[in-house]
Amino acid sequence: MEEREERKLALLIDSDNVSSKYLNGIFDELSQYGIITYRRIYGDFTTQANARWSDRLLEKSIIPIQQFSNTSGKNATDSALIIDAMDLLYTSNVDGFCIVSSDSDFTRLASRLRESGKIIIGMGEKKTPDSFRSACTIFTELENLLENENSSNGNDKQAIEETIVNIITQNDNKGKVTGSGEIGSKLQNKYPDFDIRTFGYTQLSKFLEDIPAIVLNKDSSQITVSLRDEKNDEDPTIQDIREIVKRRGNRGIALATLGLEIRRRHREFNVKLYGYSQLYRFIESIPDLEVIGDRADRKVVYRGKS
Repeated sequence: MEEREERKLALLIDSDNVSSKYLNGIFDELSQYGIITYRRIYGDFTTQANARWSDRLLEKSIIPIQQFSNTSGKNATDSALIIDAMDLLYTSNVDGFCIVSSDSDFTRLASRLRESGKIIIGMGEKKTPDSFRSACTIFTELENLLENENSSNGNDKQAIEETIVNIITQNDNKGKVTGSGEIGSKLQNKYPDFDIRTFGYTQLSKFLEDIPAIVLNKDSSQITVSLRDEKNDEDPTIQDIREIVKRRGNRGIALATLGLEIRRRHREFNVKLYGYSQLYRFIESIPDLEVIGDRADRKVVYRGKS
């Protein structure tokens, strides 16, 4: 089987059943699986309901397939998507399809494409019926991707670093080693305009060496990357966090207050660069610190020796 970053994918979006607010999240998620070769969206773009989609299609070079809703627009949209998918199956060299819809009408299409040996990535909202979910090779709920909608563009160094950390974290969770080549391929998939020279480097390995959150491991055959031990006592940020909490004594410090203090002292601090998506998870990983209380009233207390 091909490596995921080499797969050629066809992205087919049903605009009648998906909001444009998920657009960035869709592309970020799909970049993990391969190169998006075909990008098409189906619907009536003369209607007010699809006005937001019309405004955003140029961002990702998505081709709109207009279906006028003269009588049964929804059925016309579904039919156009299905016909195009079957045309691509027989006339193109795509390795897989991503069908973005919360509609069960595409269940049979997903099954048929999968039977032809194609990977089927489904994306839909929580309301998506089980029939369509189970027909896909992989299914992702769009609500889980909303965080990615606020991500910076490919020219933002912090966004690039966060993406690299996420790639390594996902591989770690699967017990997989991350090679520098995989990092480069996935960055190119996610950010087509990615060029390491933008940040003043001539080699990706040099750029990776300068990211505080990761460590480069070199041997005679390959270069791999791993997350730096977030519990490293030599990390000045972690040392400072521990001291802030320790000075508060038994009463501890509100998690929100601690977050503000960390950012005041360390303006470049970003919890994602330590491999965490939430601050309290990161704090819990620091020896001698404990997060107590419920979600609405979390506090951090020092449990180490005075």
